[in-house]
Amino acid sequence: MTTMLASDLPLPRIGRGKVRDIYAVGADRVLLLTTDRISAFDVVMAETIPMKGAVLAQISAWWFNQLGSVAPHHMISADADVIIGEVPVLKGQRASLEGRAMLCKRTTVFPIECVIRGYLSGSAWKEYAAQGTLAGEKLPTGLLESGKLEPAIFSPATKAETGHDENITVTRMREIIGEEATNTLERMTRAVYTLGERLSREHGIIIADTKFEFGRDAEGRIILIDEVMTPDSSRFWAVDVYKPGQPQPSFDKQPLRDHLDIERRAGRWNGEAPPPPLPASVVDATSRRYLEAFRRVTGSDLRI
Repeated sequence: MTTMLASDLPLPRIGRGKVRDIYAVGADRVLLLTTDRISAFDVVMAETIPMKGAVLAQISAWWFNQLGSVAPHHMISADADVIIGEVPVLKGQRASLEGRAMLCKRTTVFPIECVIRGYLSGSAWKEYAAQGTLAGEKLPTGLLESGKLEPAIFSPATKAETGHDENITVTRMREIIGEEATNTLERMTRAVYTLGERLSREHGIIIADTKFEFGRDAEGRIILIDEVMTPDSSRFWAVDVYKPGQPQPSFDKQPLRDHLDIERRAGRWNGEAPPPPLPASVVDATSRRYLEAFRRVTGSDLRI
């Protein structure tokens, strides 16, 4: 499988994120094409990470197939042959689609990242350690870094096209999208996370936190969209080495972040674009980390 920095399909491209290219398929469907681009510290690297796009697309597809009982979703198919059958203009594009494409229902997207935190880590821990709060709201005293939060905390954020998403309160979320939609999104977020966390734990993975996106379909239903519980949208920890009170090793782009931290401390990178070139060893280590995440979450190796 060749790596992909950017796609060029014979469809109208209506969006390009840090990782995904989005194409319109008529008025009611979209094609999500997950490239092998990778970003860290809000900067997109020049290099691609082999198999990363397929890992993200196929983990999401696996989860969508598990979650139908708790949340309707936008996936129609992540099978290249089915997609080509549905969208004949893509005949001849199979190599670009294989493993990394998902045909989906088109929705009106809510401008909110629905973050849920089952454990206190990352930016949430930093805020809590400094102020005893999360998104400005007071948390109980005495919580540990990486400690389990019971119940899990629903912590929405505004979506940023560039830079960091901004944590907001649920009250602010109600002001943006209304009380009824807020209640529905929180309920669906908790239901999806509860099932996902239970299933992943059976495979030896803790989903410490994750974020979801939702949209309204043509019938007005609120459905789960975008990616679901991938290494890019979640914090994965291994059950067998988990120890609260300290940071945890995670199954994501940590080899890349570690390399960039070294470059910054050495004064070879100022933290802004353009990023420094990545050694082949960092690219390989990051690719292997993503593939291991797929194996851990789904219980099988990725075969494309």
